[in-house]
Amino acid sequence: MTEDALRERIVAVARSLFERGLTHGSTGNISARLADGRWLVTPTGSSFGTLEAGRISLLDDAGVLLAGDPPSKEAMLHRAMYRERPRAGAVVHLHSTHSVAVSVLADVDPADVLPPLTAYYVMRVGTLPLVPYFPPGDAALAEAVAGCAGRHHAVLLANHGPVVAGRTLEAASDAVEELEATARLFLTLSGRACRCLGRDEVETLRRRFPVDG
Repeated sequence: MTEDALRERIVAVARSLFERGLTHGSTGNISARLADGRWLVTPTGSSFGTLEAGRISLLDDAGVLLAGDPPSKEAMLHRAMYRERPRAGAVVHLHSTHSVAVSVLADVDPADVLPPLTAYYVMRVGTLPLVPYFPPGDAALAEAVAGCAGRHHAVLLANHGPVVAGRTLEAASDAVEELEATARLFLTLSGRACRCLGRDEVETLRRRFPVDG
């Protein structure tokens, strides 16, 4: 895909997420990687609802700005994912309501925050570790993400939101939406006895449908 085409795809995906309430204001950021290693990321202070393709930041492999507006201060999260996941083609980070709500709960398992409620959660997200809280833009947050990214294509930042990588922009977007939907289910069912998928069921899904991240 050409750079111009990828810019337009980012705009389209961002607008869809914004219009369906999966992000708000100027929160969240999206990136996508070009075949030559350069990558595009949404600019600082931008809204998913009003992105302009020509203003999206273009960075080199080292994270140096080559063109466009200054990048999001959270671009370092994206770079950490790309560094640890060479096959990843895109990263989506949201402040989506239900995922953030789960990220502030005191009694979740930090090694795997959400239970396997549905087959599609297992297939698109898998295991979801909780990354400890650091202020947005803190280099230590990027290092904490990097520490998980080699084993997990999706992580949940404590008191912050999800970061999800995918082979394509569509795969990353689908996975983060599945994560948000599962977080909503989890909160809706809180306090009620649930039949989660069993270990054998989860392992069967993982063998048949490896996570695309």
